[in-house]
Amino acid sequence: MLQIERILCPVDFSESSATAYDYAQSLARHYQAKLFLEHVVDFILPSYAYYAPSSYLDEIYREMCAEGREQLQDFVKTHTRNGVQPECLVYEGAVTDSILAFAEAQKVDLIVMGTHGLKGLDRFNLGSVADKVLRKARCPVLVVRKPAHDCASSGSAQGPIQLRKIVFCTDFSDPSHRALEYALSAAAEYDAELTLLHVLENIPSSASIEEAIAMATKQLDKLIPPEGLEAARIKTMVRIGKAYQQIIEFSLEIQADLLIMAVRGRSASNLAVFGSTTYRVIQLGSCPVLAVHDRANQG
Repeated sequence: MLQIERILCPVDFSESSATAYDYAQSLARHYQAKLFLEHVVDFILPSYAYYAPSSYLDEIYREMCAEGREQLQDFVKTHTRNGVQPECLVYEGAVTDSILAFAEAQKVDLIVMGTHGLKGLDRFNLGSVADKVLRKARCPVLVVRKPAHDCASSGSAQGPIQLRKIVFCTDFSDPSHRALEYALSAAAEYDAELTLLHVLENIPSSASIEEAIAMATKQLDKLIPPEGLEAARIKTMVRIGKAYQQIIEFSLEIQADLLIMAVRGRSASNLAVFGSTTYRVIQLGSCPVLAVHDRANQG
């Protein structure tokens, strides 16, 4: 049975981090997990700092930290609902390093964070913080931007997050098997409809489209557990085309509330694999994506 006991939600007080906090609260309630809310004050010295007295710089630093703590308290008051009591933390330093260090030290099971990723740009422009956390975190990372539809919308008018439609994207690799655990668990927790999706990108010339689809469907059927979720709540789907495009299109068609995908690498050397599908879905899509890392690449 999958256990999620400690959730970290980094916030920068933006709209996207407020939306991510809604998802973090929902997951914390469903899994009865401890929720950490972290804000990092990144004190970057101005170009003229060399000429400034240290006392002046220390005063600026103290004021920034005090302001960060005050903003975090206001953020919690404004956006917390349904009795959730997060542990609030303010750290100073490099944002990405602080997030990763805290997650490692506290043995966090899941990081939930917003992204300011811009559509239509190259994959390097997803955003430095979200980008680095995605690549280097040892635990799964749920990346959220403000939803393009209202199925899982948050906010005081919408109420708490409800995941009704979850899509698990698989290429039948070993890393995707671990991601399936999270998909089945989330679907059970939220009593959600789960679709197992595979995209056929390269169909051998010797095989017909019908044969390729039949083979992929058979592989998807094997992933459905014999017990647990009701069979009626699990569907399978095979699409043909470019993987990231088909995943995004399908999620929009059914108005999915969550995509769950595997990632193989955590370093720059894995850019080609990481960026080919998962990274582009996160960057170009509007649906929240839970990226689950392969244990074999977490050393």
